[in-house]
Amino acid sequence: MNAFIRQHINKHTYVAIMAGGIGSRFWPVSRTNYPKQFLDILGTGRTLIQQTMDRFRNIVPVENIYVVTSDDYVGLVQEQLPEIPAANILAEPYRKNTAPCVAYISFKLQQLDPEASLIVAPADHLILEQENFLGVCAKALSFVASLNALVTIGIQPSYPNTGYGYIQYETMEVVPGINKVKTFTEKPNKELAQAFVASGEFLWNAGIFVWQVSRIVDAFRKYLPEMYELFAADQDKLNTEAEAGVIETIYPQCVNISIDFGIMEKADNVYVIPAAFGWSDLGTWNSAWDNMEKDYLENAVVGDHVMVIDAQRCVVHAPEGKLVLLQGLDDFIVVDTKDVLLICQKEKEQEIKEYVAEVKRNMGDGFL
Repeated sequence: MNAFIRQHINKHTYVAIMAGGIGSRFWPVSRTNYPKQFLDILGTGRTLIQQTMDRFRNIVPVENIYVVTSDDYVGLVQEQLPEIPAANILAEPYRKNTAPCVAYISFKLQQLDPEASLIVAPADHLILEQENFLGVCAKALSFVASLNALVTIGIQPSYPNTGYGYIQYETMEVVPGINKVKTFTEKPNKELAQAFVASGEFLWNAGIFVWQVSRIVDAFRKYLPEMYELFAADQDKLNTEAEAGVIETIYPQCVNISIDFGIMEKADNVYVIPAAFGWSDLGTWNSAWDNMEKDYLENAVVGDHVMVIDAQRCVVHAPEGKLVLLQGLDDFIVVDTKDVLLICQKEKEQEIKEYVAEVKRNMGDGFL
């Protein structure tokens, strides 16, 4: 770890790994009871949440790393991250998007350490250039230590992706490498995405945040006051035996809203660090294909008995020991599991979520 990173990451630095999602666009490998963050999607030998843990334990002690997840997945977190203290696994009783998740960890940390600074990151992202990424985190921590600022990390877009959110930023730097945010835009259509990338003023929204805990708690007070009141009223019970019961009471009353929509899009003290460190949110099979090893015809394969004949640019995911023979397909997703076979054009990958909803309507929850 270089000196700059060591200088700006200290005992008051904490990490919250968000691991409660279902990952429906990675269906049928990602299932409700075993979602993608607990899978080795790329065939590397480490699951996505394990890779995320590996990344952060390089900069903070394990006791400063928390995982916020659905109570359905606490056992999976314990199984895959045995080194993490049980008290650091925060179980959400209901899925209410990312704002309650951030509120929970923030109010809890404020009780533990009023000087806490926090890095919030999803459990299922791929980051290839670890040292570069940690340097960006250190730069953000240095910035928020001296200013009332909420920092998000933006990725320089390499093409007009319609599956990512976008951040527009002011081109004049506030300090070297950090810019004020102008607007957030949710997943745009293709024409808008092309215009964003061509303008040079937009970044992909990586969904990674850095702030002082006291600043984000204050932002909840300003922009999500009802949620603020719910957590503030029982904050003294967090970090006690009463915590689980309090959370069970608070969560049903929380609005279902993302931290982006609830706070980041409204606040006037939001800044972005434009970065490039080999990032992918691994949200879709196409993003997996981008990051997998490929053969000379650009087929990416996970599976020990897969044969590909006269096919190109396909992504194939097959169970261990199962023979899959693929012939004549171009640009397809082929995913086989013990009870579901998915064959889908890669260009239709954003619609897999809709196909899953259709399966639920017609076949019930058994295949989800």
